[in-house]
Amino acid sequence: MLTVSNVIERFKFEVVTGEIGIHKAVTSIDVSRPGLEITGYFSYYSSERIQLFGTTETTFFINKLTDEEKRERAYLLCRDETPCIIFTDGYEPPKEIIEACKETSTPLLKTELTTTNLVFYLTDFLEISLAPETNIHGVLLDVYGIGVLITGESGIGKSEIALELVKNGHRLVADDNVEIKEIANGVLMGKPPKLIENLLEIRGLGIINVMTLFGAGVVLNEKRIMLNVHLEFWKEDKEYDRLGLDKRTIKIIDSEIPSKLIPVRPGRNVSNIIEVAAMDFRLQKMGVSAAREFNERLIAHIRSKNDGGTQSL
Repeated sequence: MLTVSNVIERFKFEVVTGEIGIHKAVTSIDVSRPGLEITGYFSYYSSERIQLFGTTETTFFINKLTDEEKRERAYLLCRDETPCIIFTDGYEPPKEIIEACKETSTPLLKTELTTTNLVFYLTDFLEISLAPETNIHGVLLDVYGIGVLITGESGIGKSEIALELVKNGHRLVADDNVEIKEIANGVLMGKPPKLIENLLEIRGLGIINVMTLFGAGVVLNEKRIMLNVHLEFWKEDKEYDRLGLDKRTIKIIDSEIPSKLIPVRPGRNVSNIIEVAAMDFRLQKMGVSAAREFNERLIAHIRSKNDGGTQSL
């Protein structure tokens, strides 16, 4: 849960008053500049948002309102669900707002940042912090710049494959458990839990620290997930895609990403296959598809055969 204290710690805000309320939850990714509310219009007051006072709001409050209006508007701004009120540009909060925040335990903060900059940084921070999240059992690596999430049943060899990919120069993000946040539609960011950061579990060997063994260049703290490779033990009675025309996807939270089903059996170099899958994914993003090209060649060949047969008749 994101709280006001987390926001204070991130941006080094100065707490003016309302310290009792710094453990309030922040639930909205939006921030508000309560200009209309200061004039007295509270019909659509988004009280669950962080409230920002910039130059316009502060000067209007101080210079255009009577003392009675200041007190009234200050208390109307401080509701139970209001996370906090922040004054930007180094402005000192008016005494009426200080009193209202103190009595209602609404954190009142100030910063030297400009309103424009704070809105940009704060919104970005809230979007990431409050993004929907989940955990998936798997391994996440950066393979040729592509975030590849390797999934499959326990014991199929995901960590061993990750170790071989790391030795080939690719970078490990997370092993066994991947924390995933959907920071935008179709944008999934994966990272490791702090407890297992930089670690790989190899059955028969135990826990190894890949950064200690291979250097800081083989690990990443976070990576966008762009491709899923799902491993399963080879089933003789199952027909697997041989042309690459099947368009599989996997849904994580509300986003879908391309997925490749790779059968595993002795003798198959799965690490090499995953490297090729990542390179092929990059080519497809650039509009190059070997499967589509082969299909077009095949159709053209069949048509030429048919045309030849018609002419001979």
